[in-house]
Amino acid sequence: MAIEEGKYPGELASPQQIHELAEEYRKAAHHLLPLGRPGKPLTRAPFRLSAIHAIELYLTALLLYRGHNPNQIRKMHHDLSARTEHTLAAGLRLRTKTAKHLQSLSQNREYLVTRYGPEMAATTSHITRLTATLDEVAVKVSVLIGVSPRSQQVGPAAAREVQGRDSAASLSAATANPTT
Repeated sequence: MAIEEGKYPGELASPQQIHELAEEYRKAAHHLLPLGRPGKPLTRAPFRLSAIHAIELYLTALLLYRGHNPNQIRKMHHDLSARTEHTLAAGLRLRTKTAKHLQSLSQNREYLVTRYGPEMAATTSHITRLTATLDEVAVKVSVLIGVSPRSQQVGPAAAREVQGRDSAASLSAATANPTT
């Protein structure tokens, strides 16, 4: 299928399709994580790139689900801070530590550092923080757009922590959206 002239890839994708793509990048990230070696930051780059991209896609899926214009979302480029602001306004409730981490990912330009800056690999956020951010965003966005979190293959401890801490918020969000 050829891309129509003037159309951007993903411009016509549904929130569910973007969510499915995010899921695949999240799964890939979790498969890549064990390949990283302690003391060798560059070996974590494939995990980081997949994780950051998955986070961006989850946030995009939520924005689309809440009716944001795909062209306006695209204008945010890879700015996770801007996406986070808009998703928080759209009902996403993140732990303070996670929201701050998403801002720092943008401020420190980790997406670009991961892709193009091997000399800066040691300056990126801690791998456990990135994993926790990915898992929390995945679970919470999935709940808000009506995808069962149990279909998520995040680590059981991470899923229990996120779900247990925010079960009341998740339940009220699911109740507020009758399509869930």
